Amino acid sequence: MFARLLCIGFVAAASLAVAVPARAGDPGRNLPRFASLSADKVYLRQGPTYQNRILWVYRRKGLPVEILAQYAVWRRVRMPDGATGWVHVAMLSSKRTVVITGKAKAPIRDGASPHARILALAQPGVIAKLDHCEPAACEIDVAGTDGWIAKKNVWGATPGEKIR
Repeated sequence: MFARLLCIGFVAAASLAVAVPARAGDPGRNLPRFASLSADKVYLRQGPTYQNRILWVYRRKGLPVEILAQYAVWRRVRMPDGATGWVHVAMLSSKRTVVITGKAKAPIRDGASPHARILALAQPGVIAKLDHCEPAACEIDVAGTDGWIAKKNVWGATPGEKIR
């Protein structure tokens, strides 16, 4: 009897998992994947409910996050600073962004080549809209400056990732 109930429970859970539609700002089910914060005030929680303790409050709309896991309307994310926790899906956007990393200004170039002409220098901590990526560089837009930056200078795109 127990085995039959377990089997029925498994079938019901499997059909439920398939029936859950992708939500706005939540394309596909591939994990891990990147997204960004959709609000100026986002709570990073210890677990996937409103009753869980708030670990951090992030106040940077557009900040990239890496989605590591999903549970109902909650996403377990890794922040650029390395903190992990749970965020409600309504606080996330599928718009890809990157944050400039490192201690020195990073060159934004007019091509993907590391020898292309420098258009501007981006300060560490600046958030940029992500347009395209080649294996070693990404095309970004920072306050109207459109150019390419080496992936080693950003957080929000994986090495070798191509985005069209």
